[in-house]
Amino acid sequence: MMFNILLAMFFFTILSALLGVCLSFFSIFLLVKKSKFAEKIDNLLPQTQCGQCGYPGCYPYAEAILKKKEDINKCVPGGRKIYLKIAKILKINIDQNFFQDKKNYSKLINHTVYIDELNCIGCAKCLDVCPIDAIVGSFGFLHTVLQKFCTGCDLCVSICPMNCIKSKKL
Repeated sequence: MMFNILLAMFFFTILSALLGVCLSFFSIFLLVKKSKFAEKIDNLLPQTQCGQCGYPGCYPYAEAILKKKEDINKCVPGGRKIYLKIAKILKINIDQNFFQDKKNYSKLINHTVYIDELNCIGCAKCLDVCPIDAIVGSFGFLHTVLQKFCTGCDLCVSICPMNCIKSKKL
């Protein structure tokens, strides 16, 4: 009986070691290479992974800007500042008429959110959706937004059952 247990332990130890070696091999030799320009653009983006640009994260959006010629003004949390920095990296002339169109300009104004604390019931649903943990609080207690860290992705606005999370322009 003891021999069978030792044999099983030996077998799984060897199997684990072999799988570890295989994973190491694959991580080195099957490494996906990233574009340096895409990484530069990705480093400018706010890394909230909010999906408001239509892509699942900031890096796929950065790749789409380079490969699919995607518009550079889709990052809502980044706002106008990010738009201008990306345009500078890509050496794109900025169309000043773009900022005159209120529909486009409203997308590029940085904003944040705040919680109307009189109506907050402490359900904590907003805590789960905030990608950068800019909302602090605990279940059953009031919540508040750390304005310094909020990127304005607005993911928490639609999840609030009391509609007490509002956008605020900076």
